Amino acid sequence: MSNIPADLKYTPTHEWLRREADGSITVGITDHAQEALGDLVYIELPAVGARFAAGKEMAVVESVKAAADVYAPIAGIVTAVNQETADAPEGVNRDAYANWLLRIQPDNPADVDALLDAAAYAKLAEE
Repeated sequence: MSNIPADLKYTPTHEWLRREADGSITVGITDHAQEALGDLVYIELPAVGARFAAGKEMAVVESVKAAADVYAPIAGIVTAVNQETADAPEGVNRDAYANWLLRIQPDNPADVDALLDAAAYAKLAEE
């Protein structure tokens, strides 16, 4: 079974979210997603300042066998991207939760509360 930290929120499309002290939301792909994709070879991140509606494509991760879109889990503006992760995508395969993709300043911080908790995501990931 994939690693599913209890202190994060999750989406049905396999993104994880962590609230930061400054009110921003850190976003990455889950351990389950990286396992399904296999060895990551490329990550395309959005520009800082880009605005996304919830559910819209905002990044792309590519592996040796597939490419997958990363969807905005909530509406907001990208405030930071993790260029280190983009430059070394294999880090996501080693630890999906340490190798985040980007940070969003949410339009409505309460939207995070409506996302999946670890137990609900674990159930979804088993299907």
